[in-house]
Amino acid sequence: MNGAESLVTTLLAAGIDVCFANPGTSEMHFVAALDRIRGVRCVLGLFEGVVTGAADGYARVAGRPAATLLHCGPGLANGLANLHNARRANVPMVNIVGDQASYHRPLDAPLTADTEGWARGVSGWVRTTRTAAEVGSDAAEAIFAACTPPGAIATLILPSDVCWSDGGVPGAPRAAPPPARIAAPAIEDIARLLRRNEPVVILLAGTALRAAALADAHRIAAASGARLLAPLSNRRIERGQGRYPIERIVYSVDHAVAQLQGTRHLVLIGATPPVTFFAYPGKPGRPYSPEVEIHSLAGPGDDLPAALADLADALDAPPLAGPSDLPRPAPALGAITPEAVAQTLAALLPENAIVVDESVSFGWAFYPRMQAAPPHDWLQLTGGAIGDGLPMATGAAIAAPGRRFVTLQADGSAMYTLQALWTQAREALDVTTVLRRTGSIRFSSASSRMSAPPPARRRLASSASAILPSIESISPEALESRPLALKTWSSSAMPSGRPMAGPGRRSSNWSSKALSSAPCRSAGRRARAAFPSPAPGCGAGARSGSCRRGSRKRSASTWRSGRGRICAGGCARPSASGILRSHRRCLM
Repeated sequence: MNGAESLVTTLLAAGIDVCFANPGTSEMHFVAALDRIRGVRCVLGLFEGVVTGAADGYARVAGRPAATLLHCGPGLANGLANLHNARRANVPMVNIVGDQASYHRPLDAPLTADTEGWARGVSGWVRTTRTAAEVGSDAAEAIFAACTPPGAIATLILPSDVCWSDGGVPGAPRAAPPPARIAAPAIEDIARLLRRNEPVVILLAGTALRAAALADAHRIAAASGARLLAPLSNRRIERGQGRYPIERIVYSVDHAVAQLQGTRHLVLIGATPPVTFFAYPGKPGRPYSPEVEIHSLAGPGDDLPAALADLADALDAPPLAGPSDLPRPAPALGAITPEAVAQTLAALLPENAIVVDESVSFGWAFYPRMQAAPPHDWLQLTGGAIGDGLPMATGAAIAAPGRRFVTLQADGSAMYTLQALWTQAREALDVTTVLRRTGSIRFSSASSRMSAPPPARRRLASSASAILPSIESISPEALESRPLALKTWSSSAMPSGRPMAGPGRRSSNWSSKALSSAPCRSAGRRARAAFPSPAPGCGAGARSGSCRRGSRKRSASTWRSGRGRICAGGCARPSASGILRSHRRCLM
């Protein structure tokens, strides 16, 4: 057994059976070991930011880590932004990073880098393995570190010679400790505080935002008069009809200050004291008064649901009758606004869906208004490094293949990791992407909003259709006469895990369905993208291969890919290679 084989064996023994990968030459022995040892699903990403963001989303939904496979220090560096987001979310993750052979590293080859130094800023545990015999034990330590509450990123760096050398020994998995239970005296201290009837805000984060924990939090609020809030960005919130709502601290400094005005005590349960996203001249860095007293009941690694249940019992808080659900709205008609899109999503969202929110500035109305939707989970960008939405949805869909996924995506941040759509299509994942095409770059501040036009008419819809040709540009004029509908691509003819198309592989099963179409089955997964857009969509000429928006002739504004192309009007004519479809007609 070589070092790479001992690594795969150790991962499987610890229950890690998914690896998001963008490997290179230094990692080929690990890739070969994955082929020889069955049990690990290897999911390819075309960019390391997709790989690390997908591992983030996977851990949030599965509750356990996935592995990543990255190519040397520069590959790790490409994935750092989404590792930063994952660290802020306290998700467990095991990074496997290849490196130069130990005897080749002193020669300073082009890919030689300070891999450990780059890893330390986003990792709770970092180690470089020195011999093949240590690979298994080091991997077991990495998994233990990643799984220790509240969760951490562990990065294991493997020189290529320790992977190909014989002498590998599988590591013995170590059970991670459970979350710590809060002692009774600490519970009673907070209970006494709440009985004083002073203005108290309870700030909830982490597992305190699951449905059962939120029900206990509302018992506490009803018995004591305390207010409940959550941070602006959160790892996962269980919400929707039949579940208790939770208000978040808002982004704007002035509005956040107003939210917390009059607070005398701030009780932290899984949260840290809130801060503003940026500094602004003449504005505070914390949205609460300096006179506010901070009380930390439980940290992120503690048993937060148990702490809330114990606190509710200490207050003798009775069970509640249940939440007062907002009525489910009808799909909106008229102009595309944040409120209208949120209303339509709440009307059409399937039950038990998972929503990934990277809507940024356009999506300010999505969270509050979608409380009226059926029960769903809400995942957010946690570290502020944009480009996590599409990858996070990709990994989350791998973790829960029986559920529906909807990504609320801003167009600018989508461009950071657009390659995630390729992975969604290749893995036949049931993900619907709702993308807002703003047509401008917006900078928000406390006192001003500036808008700058893009340098050219580069349509994200055009770029996305080259990767995932299931898009529809929806205009305000179209919404005047019909609700928001999504054009879907059905992959029922495609075996899971195979590329969408290629030479000799023709699969054209198209339909226009609403977001609330029946859940996919294993034989018919779909990947979709919808583009609310100020521009009118293609006309009926699409089926015949013509397009009213774009010319069939090549022009300066035509983007080409192989024999396929994106016309000036934003339509796709794909090639017969790679994932681009082999048919010739317009995809819109």
